[in-house]
Amino acid sequence: MSHVCPWWGGYFIDNRCRRLIHKPEAILVPYVQPGMAMLDFGCGMRFFAIPMSRLVGEKGRVIAADLQQKMLDVLNKRARKAGVGDRIETHRCQTNSLGVTGSVDFALAFYSLHEVPDAQSVIREIHGLIRPAGKFLIVEPPIRHVNAAGFENLLSLSQEMGFMVNDRMPSAGSPSLMTKHWTGC
Repeated sequence: MSHVCPWWGGYFIDNRCRRLIHKPEAILVPYVQPGMAMLDFGCGMRFFAIPMSRLVGEKGRVIAADLQQKMLDVLNKRARKAGVGDRIETHRCQTNSLGVTGSVDFALAFYSLHEVPDAQSVIREIHGLIRPAGKFLIVEPPIRHVNAAGFENLLSLSQEMGFMVNDRMPSAGSPSLMTKHWTGC
């Protein structure tokens, strides 16, 4: 089984110093518009979910999915404090299933797929959620977690599920992949 970051590790991951390297708004702006529905897979305590909720505005929504209820509890408190609690729906995943229903315009898996025991199943579920013109951004940490071969495996799994590579972009040294829902020719 893959190693899952303990819930208390969320306090170390969600910090001001990280925002200097991974600027959530700068990363999300090219893909997010007001009114969109978003999925933040492996959301943790807020790092992307709250900025996403601000970008989608009052008519948008964010599904913040995580395996650990304590992460989701902290996220709910922080979202209410930030005034965006009504835009974020938290969802607790199961070990072997995302379990989210509905559809989204954009899905983000930032530093989270390497923690999943069955990435193929999760990617398949995400593919089923994304609307035809939707996008899926995968970013994985290159140091100690995901090597180049591991990331290429995620790329292959994504393509097998029906995504196609749209763009590769560097994210502070992390391999990343923008995929677009495949709709045919």
